Parts: sequence; structure tokens; C-alpha cells
Amino acid sequence: MAMEITQALLAAQSPDTQTRTAAEASLKQFQEQNLPQFLLSLSVELSNEQKPPESRRLAGIILKNSLDAKDSARKEYLTQQWVSVDPSIKFQIKESLLRTLGSSAAEARHTSSQVIAKVASIEIPRKEWQDLIGKLLGNVTQTFAPGFLKQATLEALGYVCEEVAPQDLEQDQVNAILTAVVQGMTSAEPNSDVRLAAIRALYNALDFVQQNFENQVERNFIMKVVCETAVSKESAEIRQAAFECLVAIASIYYDYLEPYMQTLFNLTAEAVRGDEEQVALQAIEFWSTLAEEEMERQDDCVALDELNSPVLHFHFIDKALESLAPMLLETLLKQEEDQDQDDTVWNLSMAGGTCLGLVSKTVGDKVVPLVMPFVERNIAKADWHSREAATFAFGSILEGPSVEKLSPLARSGFEFLLSAMKDQNSHVRDTTAWTLGRVFELVHRPASGDPIVNEKNLPGIMTVLLESIRDVPNVAEKVCGALYFLAQGYEDAGPASKALTPYYESIIAALLSTADRVDVSNVRLRASAYETLNEVVRCSYTPETLNTTAQLLQEIIRRVIQTVELQVVSSDDKEKQSDLQALLCGVLQVIIQKLGSSEGKSVILQAADQMMMVFLRVFGCRSSTVHEEAMLAIGALAYVTGADFAKYMSEFYRFLEMGLTNFEEYQVCSISVGVVGDICRALDDKILPYCDGIMTILLKDLSNAMLNRSVKPPIFSCFGDIALAIGEKFDKYLIYAAPMMQSASEMCMHLDTTDDDMVEYINQLRRGIFEAYSGMLQGFKNSNSEIMIPYARSLVQFIEAVFKDNSSDDLVTKAAVAALGDVADALGGGIKVLLANSSFYNELLSECLLSEDYTLKETAEWAHTLIQHALQS
Repeated sequence: MAMEITQALLAAQSPDTQTRTAAEASLKQFQEQNLPQFLLSLSVELSNEQKPPESRRLAGIILKNSLDAKDSARKEYLTQQWVSVDPSIKFQIKESLLRTLGSSAAEARHTSSQVIAKVASIEIPRKEWQDLIGKLLGNVTQTFAPGFLKQATLEALGYVCEEVAPQDLEQDQVNAILTAVVQGMTSAEPNSDVRLAAIRALYNALDFVQQNFENQVERNFIMKVVCETAVSKESAEIRQAAFECLVAIASIYYDYLEPYMQTLFNLTAEAVRGDEEQVALQAIEFWSTLAEEEMERQDDCVALDELNSPVLHFHFIDKALESLAPMLLETLLKQEEDQDQDDTVWNLSMAGGTCLGLVSKTVGDKVVPLVMPFVERNIAKADWHSREAATFAFGSILEGPSVEKLSPLARSGFEFLLSAMKDQNSHVRDTTAWTLGRVFELVHRPASGDPIVNEKNLPGIMTVLLESIRDVPNVAEKVCGALYFLAQGYEDAGPASKALTPYYESIIAALLSTADRVDVSNVRLRASAYETLNEVVRCSYTPETLNTTAQLLQEIIRRVIQTVELQVVSSDDKEKQSDLQALLCGVLQVIIQKLGSSEGKSVILQAADQMMMVFLRVFGCRSSTVHEEAMLAIGALAYVTGADFAKYMSEFYRFLEMGLTNFEEYQVCSISVGVVGDICRALDDKILPYCDGIMTILLKDLSNAMLNRSVKPPIFSCFGDIALAIGEKFDKYLIYAAPMMQSASEMCMHLDTTDDDMVEYINQLRRGIFEAYSGMLQGFKNSNSEIMIPYARSLVQFIEAVFKDNSSDDLVTKAAVAALGDVADALGGGIKVLLANSSFYNELLSECLLSEDYTLKETAEWAHTLIQHALQS
């Protein structure tokens, strides 16, 4: 097969299906029967200058995909495969890859540099391929090395730095890489491709050069070379890459920037005002990154009560504000003619407005007097570019300054904004609608003493919004956003909550009409209309809107039935049907929740049979997206109908089972687990006939290595829901569930707490485990509590370990305290032996009793009372 791999690689790209399928099967067979030889053959094919470009290209792709994958489980499998290959064959493969860096074919060089980095990511952390960096540096420092070899080698060095962790390289290796890269960047290097590869390699290596940045001489030299490269005359691509480096430096090495800030301001200002757009965008990104970094540091300063600490925060944005704001405002005038039609457009105007918003969040009130003269100067000009820029500027600074500062401006600007919704230019109308949405989101406070929206201007506002929602789709979408935030402002606003009631029916009618528009080329306007409808219903004043909401319920049910009866003949039809069903089921969920918790509960109970029939028909369409939304709505319905939900279980159970076993689409699985909890709370012991099936599936899910880890915490929590519902009947599941809980508890203690995502997951897992124990303890409390004694010791030890771990959040602490209280409640005096040699619980409860979190304090008081009572019994 090795002799025929060229033909197989070419045939695998044939337009003829039969030829292509046979070739793919042949390659797969070779891979499965002799993986080492297969990988070696691919590397030889890639490095052979006599082979066709097409076969070399595919050889490189397959080789790269044999070493790495996005899925973590697959990646680990491929890593172990490579590790198990005979060292002599791995040596030959690596030598072939290094030779390919000198290929005359650019694509082969590029692919080889990527594959070298993939191999390095496996071997360097294992202290293997220790001579790689030296060999690559040898290519770069050769006196007469051809430019394309230097370029490919620098690219490989950059990819290696991207793939491996800083701790995996020795400092002398980092120093040598930095020297070679910086030399490649200087103007002394005649080859522009080499300079570009060098600056990109530096970008990837920045995480490694901490020690070098701490050294002032080295730092000065690095900054000097990067700044010089940022004004290189050779190509915009090189200048863009240099500014990308400066953006990364602003984030990683903020603490060292102060001596260079004047130079950096001048560089970025010149680029924004005079360079090509791709370069100017990165120059703006530098300031956006600084603003984000300073906002984060401000939050840290507040947390540490060191707001004026010069060490933590240099206030670069504040110091540059008087020059920075005018520079950014200039960019707002550089719009593209059709950018309002496509929200994915990223140009100078969009980047400048985004940066201005970040600056506003960083400096607060100080930005307002610098921006408002620009707004006033341009808002009424004949040129639409000026009017749009003025409106965009005002909308961009609405987050950051105080409501007190902005309210007078917003109030006085309403009339102008509302009239601008009738501007002849759609771009102006689009930005005006967006700005109105921002005003309602950030400045609209109906419960305040002097709200910006009041009984005088609300009629005019509603007239304009209900007219403008019929505008072109992109403007209508922004109007939906404005209505969304206008309605949201009235949630829990006291007497002001009724303000939208006179317009409730008109808003619903307008949103339903918008959702039905036939001039919409994409689904975004329809989605916006239904999402806004959800918020309008959710924030409505039920006593006065009940009849209209009940009519809406029937209309939405009718629409769902229509979607089920749609003729689906293509995948596109199927996708449209699924999207619409998901949106409509989302509306039903909101209506169920709104009316089910108020005077409208009878409306939901009367329509429950009808809704359940509709949901079951929707499940028949077999779409994962709809499955999610319909499941959530059913969970809400179970909560409202309570024990009466039992009559639906026989038909619904098979769909619930489908959701619980859908580990590939883990969001569906996770939501289905949550619905089991809803049903348990609704049915109590009436859930018992279905528990064998549910518990079997949940236990299998926990044992499934392919299941996304985010589903596991809710599964543990669900164990608690089931135990609480069926009480002592849970005993036959306990011997299977409890060991899994104990195993997960132990695992929590050994996971990496330096990674924020992992800490979040650990806390979710801890909380799920505590909730499981609580449910079981409460479930067995009145009949067979002694069955929990063998597991209570593990629980108490777990609570102690979590208490001593500083990474726990308040929700975990509350769940832990509740579980401790449940131990005392269920076991009574049996807790004495569990706490005999421990005093941690006193410290835990004392801390919680001093908490400002009322619910945590209340839980601690309850637990403390139970424990004291148990200890004294």
C-alpha cells in the first residue's frame, strides 16, 4: 500500500463518487492495519518534491488530523496513538517534516510547519524531541539560508509556541527563539515574507517572554523593534501583524506599558487616520484592549479596596481621553454605504464606535462632555454620514456614565431621536432604533422619581415604535430590541408597571405581524419579534392583561399546529419548521410561567390538554432544537398542573427517554434531566412507575465518557429530586447512586483549580452532589433514615473539604450548609459520632451567620438550630 499511496490520495479527491469512496476505504484500511507505516508514508509523500501538489496537500491534511482534534477525548486518543508508535519511525517522520520546511512548494512548507507544531505539542511536554528548537533555530541563523526556508521555519516556531505551554520550554530556549524572531523582524532582513513570519511568530511567543519583559533593556529592544515594524513601508500586512502584537502586549504586559504610551498613542493615531483599514482596525483594537484591561483592573481594585493603587491601574484611557475621544469620533464618519444591512460588517466606523463604548465604560461621566459637542454639531447636518455618526456616538456612550448624567440628555434627545426614525436614510433610522434600545436598556428607570419615559412622552414613543416596526427588516429588528428593553424596564416597577397596559394588545399584534413578514430573507427578524413578545408578556401587569394573554395563548397554539402540518420536502424546509417551532414553544413556556403563577392559572389548566397534545406532535418532528424548547415548556406545564400531569406521562415518557439518552446533543440531555426534576416536584410518588427506566438511563449517562461534563451536575441533583419524590422507595437505587456521588466528590478534590472554567464546573458538580444528598436525606427522613448512615460520613468529610477550599462560591456553600442541616434533621442524635472529632462545622456556620447574603444566613441559622438540637438529644 505504501507504494500506491500517491494514487490513493489522488483518487480520494476524484469527482467520481465510486472512485473516491474506494480510495477513502483503501486509505482507511492502510491506517487501521499499519498506523506507523501509514503516517510515515504520508510524511514521505508530503516531503517528496517529485509528487503531485494535490497528493502532497491531502497527505499533510491527513497527517495533521491524525495528531490532533477539537474534541478532547478524540485528541487524547490520537495523542496516545502517536506515543505508541515506534521511536525509529517517529524519528523518520520528524526528519521528513523538517526537510519539508525547505520545499520549493509554499503549501507543503506551510502544512509541514503546522504538523511539526502538532507533534511538538505531544512530545515537548514529555521531554521528547528536545533538539527541535535547536534545529529550527539553525535554519533561521544559517548565513546563506534561502528566504523561504527562514519563513517556513519562523512560521513553525510560531506554531510551536502556540501549541505548547510556557512551562514546557527552558528559558534559554525562549531567549534563543526571541533573538531569532526579533532579528527576523528588523529592517536588516531583506525578505518581507521572513519579516511577516517573524512578527507573527513573536505574537505566538509573547506568553513565553515574561522574564524578558521584566528586563528593561530587553523590553526596550522588543518594543523598539515592534514599533518600528508597525510603521514599516514594505506592506500593510506586516504593519497589521505588528499592531496585532501591540494589542497582545497591551493585554499580557499592561504593567510595563507606561514608558511607551506616548509613542504608542502617536503610532495608533497615525495608523487610524492615515493607514490602510486593516492596519487602522488593529490600532483601534489596541485601545479597546487597554480599555477592557483597565475595566477588569478597576473591578479588581474595588474588590481589594485599593481604587487609587498606582501599581494595579495606570489609568491610560483616562490620561489619553482628551485626544483619544476625538480620534475615535472621526472614525464614526467612515461608514460604508450598506453596512446597516449586515451586522457582521467590521470597519473603521464599527470598530471606533465599539471602542468608544468601552472607553465610556472605563471613564464614566468624563466621556460625556467630550462626545456631546460632536453629537450636537453633526446631528442635523444634510449629509447622512454626519447624522448617523452623531446618533452612533450618543448610543455608544450610554453605558458607563451615571444615569443622573445621562437622564437629562436622553430626555431632551427623545424628540430628536423619534423624529430621526422617519429619516430618509435607512442607515440613520437603523442606528437611531439601536440607540433608542440602548436608552431604554440603560437609562429607563420607571420606578425612579423622575423617569425619562413618562405619561407625557410615552404615547409619542409608542406611536413611533409601532409605525417603525413596519420599516425595512434591519430597522424593524432594532425596533423589536427597543420594545424589548422598554417593556423590561417596567418589570417590578411598582405602580409604573401598568404603564404599557393600554398598548399591550397593539404591541402583541405588531410583533405577530412582524414575525409573519414575507420580506425577510433571514430568520433574525422573526426571532427578534418572538423574543420581544416573550419579554412583553413576561413583564406585563397580569390583572389587566389576562384576557389578551389568554387569546395570545390560543393564537400561539394555532401557529404551532400549523407548523406541524407544514409539508416538509427538503432539509431547508425542515430547518425552517424547526426554527419556527422552537420560537413558538418558547412563547408557550413564557405564557405558562406568567399565567401559572398568577390569577391566570385556570387559563393554563383549561388549555393543558391542548398544549400537551401540541407538544407531543412537535416531538414527532424529531428536531433537537425543538426538543429543547418543547421540553422546557413541558417542565413549566408540569409545575403548574402538579399531580394532574400524571395523565400525560404514559405518552410523554418515550420522548423524555429519547431526551435523556441523547448524549450527543448534550443540551437536550441536560434540559431533559431538568424536566425530570420538574415532574418529580409535580407528581411526588406518582413518578414511581417510571423511576426504574429513568434511573437506569441517568446511571448510564454518568458512566458515559462521551457525555459532556456539564450534564453530570444536574444528574446528581436529579437523584435528589427523585429520592425526595418517592421517599423510602429510593432504597433500591441508593447502592448504585451513592458510590457515584462519593467518586465524584473525591474527583472534585483533584481537579485543576487554577483554570476558571474548571473551577466553575467543580462548583456546579459540588452543588449537584450536595443537592443529591439533601434530597436523599429528606426522602428517607420519616421512614428509613438509618439507611443513609453509611454515606453520611462521606458527606460530612466532603463538606469539610469544600469548606477548606477557597474556590467554592456562595451557592456551593449554601448547598453544603443545607446538606449538613439535612444530616442533623434526618439522623438526629446519629450526627454526634459524625461530628465527634471535628469542629469545622462551627467555623462554617459562624462565617455563614455573618454573611450579607440573607438566604445563606437563613439557611445557616436553620442548620445551626437542627445541629444543636441533635447534639443535645
